[in-house]
Amino acid sequence: MPISDYLSELTAPLTTVLGHVGQDEVTWAELLGFATGAASVWLTVRARIWNFPVGIANNLFFLVLFAGARLYADAALQLVFLALGVHGWWRWLRGGRRGAEAPAFERAGARTVLTLLALLAPATWGLTVLLTRAGDSAPFWDALTTALSLAAQWLLNTRRVETWYFWIAADLVYVPLYLSRSLDLTALVYLLFLGMCGLGLRAWRRDLAAPRLPAVAA
Repeated sequence: MPISDYLSELTAPLTTVLGHVGQDEVTWAELLGFATGAASVWLTVRARIWNFPVGIANNLFFLVLFAGARLYADAALQLVFLALGVHGWWRWLRGGRRGAEAPAFERAGARTVLTLLALLAPATWGLTVLLTRAGDSAPFWDALTTALSLAAQWLLNTRRVETWYFWIAADLVYVPLYLSRSLDLTALVYLLFLGMCGLGLRAWRRDLAAPRLPAVAA
């Protein structure tokens, strides 16, 4: 059996149409992606380590969904996010920097942010060329959101408050992109993500500003 046929058979239960939301034929992959995505972002806002395993499940559901919608960069991005999710899970388990006086979150610093911004242009251009050749349905916007999301995920893994600014920028593009592809439910969940990003930014900045008590020797 060809690999493509095997994968289609494997993912068939997730591509079953359950109903319609506007022009969107909602499948199990989209519905479960909605649920796990909302849970993952909320857990991130609350700084709970469970955001990583839930996020990994979300990546798998969205991989199936985006591949079917011919958003190839978003589909491939889920595999990268899965690997980054494992990395972030491991880093958070280790607790970040040592020392009880160290804050749970840190600022990325101007140099880091400027480096990420400088990398966005060539990354977006290269992905746009690649996706155009691959027949992606929205190559530039798919490439831009991919570049922004990768930068945001790296900042999340290292507990940098600036992660939320990059997620907000990506979500502002994701919402109209998914609406244009008739993925109405996914557009709705990304609109929800956008609101949660604002809550996350406020919560993480508040935690960063909170005074830290020195460790007391046992």
